[in-house]
Amino acid sequence: MARKRKSRGWLWRAIALLLLLVAAGAVWLWWDVQHWTPEESVYPDQGAFVGAGNGLVNFRTLGAIGASFVYLEASEGAKGQDARFTRNYAAAKEAGLQVGAAHNFDPCVLADGQSANFATMVPRQGDLLPSAIALTITAKDCPKRVSDAAIESELMTLINQIENHTGKPAILKISAEFEEQYAISAKLERNLWVSQTRFAPTYTQRPWLLWSANQHLQSAASEQPIEWVAVQP
Repeated sequence: MARKRKSRGWLWRAIALLLLLVAAGAVWLWWDVQHWTPEESVYPDQGAFVGAGNGLVNFRTLGAIGASFVYLEASEGAKGQDARFTRNYAAAKEAGLQVGAAHNFDPCVLADGQSANFATMVPRQGDLLPSAIALTITAKDCPKRVSDAAIESELMTLINQIENHTGKPAILKISAEFEEQYAISAKLERNLWVSQTRFAPTYTQRPWLLWSANQHLQSAASEQPIEWVAVQP
């Protein structure tokens, strides 16, 4: 009986040790994912995407941790605007970063109002990076039904209008959900920007140019997580 109790004691200690190792591994993995960025030897050109939810960002620190460029959220739909865009733009330029502007496409709203909103926020600067159009919202929650053909048409109109304003081809920042719904990467010949933490995604039907490799990077540049971006070499 004593021998059986002794063996059970060893069993419980072994189980406790195993659970401790699993917990420690989970903590390490959580920390690693939050601080991971792609190897610079593989992706030498890296940067960040800064949106309204990021709050105050130290762009000099962003450069110090490896960013050579930053995309700033400028506008959304026909009315949404990032109040920090102008200050972020000036601060990023002062920090020596290349800067691009991003617009969040609203499939429920006509292109004319969206491009006007973007043009109000983003100056015509020759040194700006090609603008990005973020495609994340689908039409499933629109007040009125919007057909796939109408979305494609309005998006193409918006692309043309933004390109006329900036003088450069736009980049399509496509979420997996938007691509699954509309397969837009196969229909519009523009450079692609994809998103998936840690592992390079394969959900687009053409090769991508930009990759949001860590969507929630913890860094000294901001109290809030930042979207870290790598460029296809």
